Amino acid sequence: MDTLTEAQEAVLAFMVSHQETNTRPPSLREICEEFGFASHNAARKHVQALARKGLVIDTGDGRSWAAKVKEVQGHLFTVPLYGTIPAGLPADNAQQADETIRIDPATYRLRSTRGLFALHVRGDSMIDAQIADGDIALLRQDEPRPGQIVAALIDGASTLKRMVREGSRTFLRAENKRYRDLIPVESLTVQGVFVGLIGRGNR
Repeated sequence: MDTLTEAQEAVLAFMVSHQETNTRPPSLREICEEFGFASHNAARKHVQALARKGLVIDTGDGRSWAAKVKEVQGHLFTVPLYGTIPAGLPADNAQQADETIRIDPATYRLRSTRGLFALHVRGDSMIDAQIADGDIALLRQDEPRPGQIVAALIDGASTLKRMVREGSRTFLRAENKRYRDLIPVESLTVQGVFVGLIGRGNR
């Protein structure tokens, strides 16, 4: 099966979620409202591309396409989506997975769901890494390497930053010059390593 674009993946995930919640496929209007498309033509192009890839089917009413659940379930990974992680100043957030999202593993070159999870991003401290407020960050529980973007607990507060190691010091750095480096006073624990992004925020 052809790899989905980021936009196609997001539209497909919304269609599946809508069908599960409302027991009917979303209309083109509802897809436009969800993603802020200016016209029905934009939504139609995405669903027609998904239809060519065998993942959705025209309902015949001229207004909606339905996700082919069996094919979608076999193609996409289901990933737990937790709360919000600040891409700004750290915050003390209790994270609970209250929903899931579906992603195309080929888009992110993923072979398994082992250790995968997702977080809503809040703030603009990682904007120069093309991570915007409102995006969804995909992460994997893994051993981090210096230079990687990580979700971390620094002195008990969570944040999304780039991990930097200078000599014996390990600290966190924003991708926005307005933010200072975060130097741990007591502890720095990496919760996940950034593996991909679902673009939902404004750029």
